[in-house]
Amino acid sequence: MNSRVEGLCGKLKDIADCALVTSDVSRRYLTDMKSSAGTLLVFPEKAYLIIDFRYIEKARSCVTSCEVVLESSLMEQINELLTKHNAKTVAVESDSITLSAFLNLKNKLSAEVMQSEKLSEAMSQMRMIKSAREVQSIIKAQRIAEKALEETLNFIKVGVTEREIALNLDFEMQKRGSEGVSFETIALSGVNTSMPHGVPGDKKVSEGEFVLMDFGAVCDGYHSDMTRTVAVGKVSEKAENIYNTVLAAQLAAIDKAKAGITGKELDGIARQIINDAGYKDCFGHSLGHGVGLEIHELPNASPRYEKILPEGCIVTVEPGIYVPGELGVRIEDMVLLTKEGCNNLTSCPKQLVVL
Repeated sequence: MNSRVEGLCGKLKDIADCALVTSDVSRRYLTDMKSSAGTLLVFPEKAYLIIDFRYIEKARSCVTSCEVVLESSLMEQINELLTKHNAKTVAVESDSITLSAFLNLKNKLSAEVMQSEKLSEAMSQMRMIKSAREVQSIIKAQRIAEKALEETLNFIKVGVTEREIALNLDFEMQKRGSEGVSFETIALSGVNTSMPHGVPGDKKVSEGEFVLMDFGAVCDGYHSDMTRTVAVGKVSEKAENIYNTVLAAQLAAIDKAKAGITGKELDGIARQIINDAGYKDCFGHSLGHGVGLEIHELPNASPRYEKILPEGCIVTVEPGIYVPGELGVRIEDMVLLTKEGCNNLTSCPKQLVVL
């Protein structure tokens, strides 16, 4: 068994006799193999991956954390293993199983099936702390995204559409080896930048406007996430002041980011600067979130997240100011938290770029 499966085995005594893992993300995290199917059974003493013919050859060649079993009659095979290991209770992840799948398991398995928040929490806690290999995959994805931005800045000019900018970012990332996009790329201009998660459309860029881009690449299944706001021509003094306020808020939060601070405290550092500048009602989302195999995962840096941010986690720092019907600015980096502070994984400049 690898250290991840062993780690879950060690937590089972407080959860159930067996963990049944079906979510693609958790299965990939534990087995280190990407697939769209497969059932992972983890007992305190041994783990099994039951997987169908499409993936069996790949699984047998690369999965070393558990015994690989060819799926034939899934429920019968699970029941045989439950009997073999004398398991009376089975935990499934409460945050990733559908009601129909849960009821099917309850009806067909010989042990008591439980939707377990403890299992979901155990998986989240494990995934929060990034290994050196995970960090390197995220950095690799981030460097691809930065190169894509560099090329796209040469593409942006008066007359191009938001949709064209988004497509250009996507193309440049995938041309450089990204496995896909972290999420649907956001590219907004002018008044549309006031919508934090607006959808790129056919609006054309005009002189004196901001262009806001939020995007990420994927490497080895791991995501990157960054936002940059640039100016096309000279923007108004108000717009420039808003940009500098957001930048000051982000720099202050990054300066204080370290393991042991709570998500609420970190969020509050940036939020106070924005509030003091007179934009209290214009920063309506949290400061940041964890990034890894999913684009949004724990921990969070938000007014409601009172847990500490652990050493080895990666979180985004992305304050913003959004003035409805006028403009919006967001600046986002990813940081790796250490005992002493943080390492910023984002390397491209943040001073206002004027194209």
